[in-house]
This record gives sequence, structure tokens and C-alpha cells, in this order.
Amino acid sequence: MRKFTNFILLFSAFSLLSTHISAQNADIELLRTINSSTQTVDYSRFISNTTTGVAIGVPVIMGAMALIEQDDNLLKNAIYVGVSIGVDGALTYGLKRSFNRPRPYITYPDIVAYETQTSMSFPSGHTSLAFATATSLSLKYPKWYVIAPSYVWACSVGYSRMNLGVHYPSDVLAGAVLGAGSAFLTYKLNEWFWKKQNNKKLIGLQNYW
Repeated sequence: MRKFTNFILLFSAFSLLSTHISAQNADIELLRTINSSTQTVDYSRFISNTTTGVAIGVPVIMGAMALIEQDDNLLKNAIYVGVSIGVDGALTYGLKRSFNRPRPYITYPDIVAYETQTSMSFPSGHTSLAFATATSLSLKYPKWYVIAPSYVWACSVGYSRMNLGVHYPSDVLAGAVLGAGSAFLTYKLNEWFWKKQNNKKLIGLQNYW
């Protein structure tokens, strides 16, 4: 299953390269097609609104369960997921400031904006956050029943951002690669750190009681 996750990372990177090679016209035309699907707008609003709650809730719930069960490994995994999300957030913010790309509905008045955003468009923060969450969970728990729903949710978030008219497909694709890449990089650093620490316990969890 971990090989499957690595395949997704490589495929996402290849797709991002292909997007840069393709013409900008394909980007906006695909957005117009997805944005015109009015039947899915309510679904897209719902999925989009779950992003922050799920991303924050997952490590918090994992951490709480770790303390209740006195499970040191689960606590470490919760911290890893949280750090992955933090790294992704920092990188996303930096890239938004660097590229300074306007939202599509600002550049193209025919794009219907079902919500408005004050931040820049590239990359998609919702998508990167969703993929950072999905990838970090999949790397730590490489089971189909974790990987499948995690990535279905993350892909749905990406679709919702285009359907709502707030991101180009290239924004979403970049967000997916950024989120997955942030989680993968953090995973490698996390593995290296705990190996260097000889996998010793964080703290004596019994001190909490």
C-alpha cells in the first residue's frame, strides 16, 4: 500500500509537469466546463467546508485517543500529521505570496464565483491541506480502507474548488502535489528523527493521570 502512495506522488508530479507544458487555454477551458456543472455546487460547498475541520480534527482526535489509551506511537503519529499540515500551510502561504495569481473569476468575468476569497489563487490551499492530510494518514496507515477514503475526500475537495469557481485546474493540481509532497517530506524527516532518537518515548504518559 505504501508503494501505491508513492505512485500517487510520482503521478501527481508528472501531471503537474504536463500542466505547465500545456497551454493556458486548456486550463481555463477545463475550469469553465467544471464550473458550469451547477448540479454539484451544493455538494462542492459542503465538501469544501469540511477541509479545515477534517485537517485539524484528525491530529487532534488522534492525540486525544493516544492520551486516553496511553499509546505513544499514536501520539507520535498525531504529531507527525499535525506537523505535515503545518509545513504544507507555510509553503502554501509562501507560494501564494510569490506567484500572486488573481482568482479566475477576477480575470474571467464569465466564471461564476459561488464564494469569494481574499487570498491569491495559486496554489489551492484547500487542496494542498486535504492532500497533506490524506497523504500523511496513508503513509502512517497504508491500508486500503485508509488510503481510498482519504484520497477520495482530497480529490473531492480539489474538484469542489474548481466547481465553485475559485481555482484554476493548475492551482488544484499544484495544491495536490504540494500537499502530498509536504507530507512525504515530513514523513522522511520524522522517520529519520525518531530513528536518531532510538524510538524512545516522548514522555511517560502515566504522568498525565
